[in-house]
Amino acid sequence: MGRESYNKFRNIRTDGFASKREAAKAAELQVWQKVGAISELEFQVKYELIPKQEGESALSYVADFRYRDSKDGKIHVLDSKGMRTDVYTIKRKLMRWVYGIIIEEV
Repeated sequence: MGRESYNKFRNIRTDGFASKREAAKAAELQVWQKVGAISELEFQVKYELIPKQEGESALSYVADFRYRDSKDGKIHVLDSKGMRTDVYTIKRKLMRWVYGIIIEEV
């Protein structure tokens, strides 16, 4: 029988996404884009939160999805969250502080 691929939170990778929840949201967003409700859909968008410093690597956040709403032109950044870790909470707050972006959790 085929071996299933799990990540650190025991989510099963599905269709190249980190979880079934993320794969389902991606499929939904792709439909929205196809019918013109959204545009510029992107997956795994990287944002640098703290630049590299001597002896340290940069700190980044990778959003699951980013798209533009066709009605109002607003950019949306989404994260398919099953579990909020302390690290995620800090990165979410840094996204708001550094970029003024409020991450939408789905």
